[in-house]
Amino acid sequence: MSITARLEQAAREQLARQAETAGLSEPQFTVSVATPRAAPPCAKALNIEAVDTRTPARMRFAVLCPQDAGSNNGGWKYEYVLRGSVSALVAVTAVPVAAGQALTVQDVTLERRDVTTIADAIGSAEAATGQAARRSLRAGEVLRQAQLSAPLLVKRGEAVIMLARFEALEISTAGEALDAGAINALVRVRNLANGRVVRMRVIAPGTVEPADIPRSAQP
Repeated sequence: MSITARLEQAAREQLARQAETAGLSEPQFTVSVATPRAAPPCAKALNIEAVDTRTPARMRFAVLCPQDAGSNNGGWKYEYVLRGSVSALVAVTAVPVAAGQALTVQDVTLERRDVTTIADAIGSAEAATGQAARRSLRAGEVLRQAQLSAPLLVKRGEAVIMLARFEALEISTAGEALDAGAINALVRVRNLANGRVVRMRVIAPGTVEPADIPRSAQP
């Protein structure tokens, strides 16, 4: 296999790993060597190493010829620039979405888009559904994680239920949220029965539980 073919294969494998980590659906790649150059013969098997793959549109790989043991000759290292592009099925807004609006299944669709320059594209409609838009979004926008946030289930100043479970026993009392919070966020809550302020964990809309109860212990 030629050096060019090996470089392109290494780049595709790297992009595939990154796409899997990002949770992209059905990714496709194109790769080409942007700086082709001839390399001298090598008596040993060549090694291909990734130097910088943070930006798919401009990746750097090194080709190394190992040096013969006990010899000052024979080893060399050349760097190559490769240009890649990535497309995948990603979550896209099906309709305009207002800032603060929680996304529903009707608001999101999957489309194949070029995501070469989008590091945080969302690879499934399910991952976007239920999250709230940080800003207004046009129809047809690729949804990015930076654009979304978990919806607030508790708002500052609103009444909440303080729920504590101990084995089969369940105790609840009324409280006032002093902070806003999404699911699993820790917020301050004033117990309306005794005025004490305690830290609680948000577990549902308008419902919190003691922060010192391990999440694994929740039913």
